[in-house]
Amino acid sequence: MTLSKQIFKYIVAGGTAAVVDLSLLYLLTEFWGIWYLLSTILAFMGAFAVSFTLQKFWTFRDHAMDGIHKQLTMYFVVTAINLGLNTLFVYLLVEHGDLWYMLAQVIAGVTIAFESFLVYKFIIFKRGHGVVISPISEFTKQEISE
Repeated sequence: MTLSKQIFKYIVAGGTAAVVDLSLLYLLTEFWGIWYLLSTILAFMGAFAVSFTLQKFWTFRDHAMDGIHKQLTMYFVVTAINLGLNTLFVYLLVEHGDLWYMLAQVIAGVTIAFESFLVYKFIIFKRGHGVVISPISEFTKQEISE
């Protein structure tokens, strides 16, 4: 798969997770009256499942199930770090930048997206990272399907 196609898929998958994130954030804050910072955390975690599934299986075409627990753990660690950064960015932008919490979330999300792509591509979903892959089967399947 070409890098531009992978980046396109990353953006679509991330965009889908972002829509889930923003929708949950808005619903939790506006309709259920939950404090915006707690809503930010809950929405971010809700988008986790969507993000991991789409990034692993669609963007990075990693269909191997061996090693998925290790990948999920690493993905969760990156997500936890990103959650802290995201919450900090939203807090700073709302409380000190006088931005609307929804706009603050979009800005924080875009900032984190760049860092995440690099980590996912070169560490978590790197071909063969923590996964036993047949030297022919996985490579051949991907090349044929492209």
